[in-house]
Amino acid sequence: MLEGKDLTCVRGERTLFSHLDFVLREGELLLVQGANGSGKTSLLRMACGLLAPEFGEISWRGEKIGAARETYHAEMIYFGHAPAVKEDLSAFENLDLACRLAGAPAGRDDVKGALGHLGLGHCLDLPAKSLSQGQRRRVALARLLLTRARLWILDEPLTALDQAALQLVQSLLGEHLSKGGMVMLTTHQPVAIPGVEPKTVQLC
Repeated sequence: MLEGKDLTCVRGERTLFSHLDFVLREGELLLVQGANGSGKTSLLRMACGLLAPEFGEISWRGEKIGAARETYHAEMIYFGHAPAVKEDLSAFENLDLACRLAGAPAGRDDVKGALGHLGLGHCLDLPAKSLSQGQRRRVALARLLLTRARLWILDEPLTALDQAALQLVQSLLGEHLSKGGMVMLTTHQPVAIPGVEPKTVQLC
């Protein structure tokens, strides 16, 4: 379980949100909603341990994420707003590097399978700079298929995807949730996953 208690976020002299609580359990999807500048990305970065709340705390399995850092990071993956794909590397090289940096190397066949699942099997050795924005985003999202993380924290994962890719990614989310995984995400796109009723956090 991921839990936030009495969270307050201050950026500069502005309080983005305060007294915020949330709970995310196995098999649940938590949508973080709000206008631009309301603190959606800040909340996700707090949940990853990349940003400390002004007040309040976030815990994983009942332990503060700061104290459970090693265990928590092994069970969580963060997908930021930018796809973090290096243009001069191929799709395979990007994913190979990302997996090795995360401490979970993946074989070439595994990477090829992940890309194929997202309709990019033919792009394995193409440089990222030759791919469209949507294809680059799918390359980055293929990391989700190469991790054993139970908790996915995703910032605008559906941006720049066409309708077919949107369906693929939502199916991927549904598969993860059906296995007891957890997803916390922000998106401006509608999310419709059969059998899943999202929980929401609404930021002003």
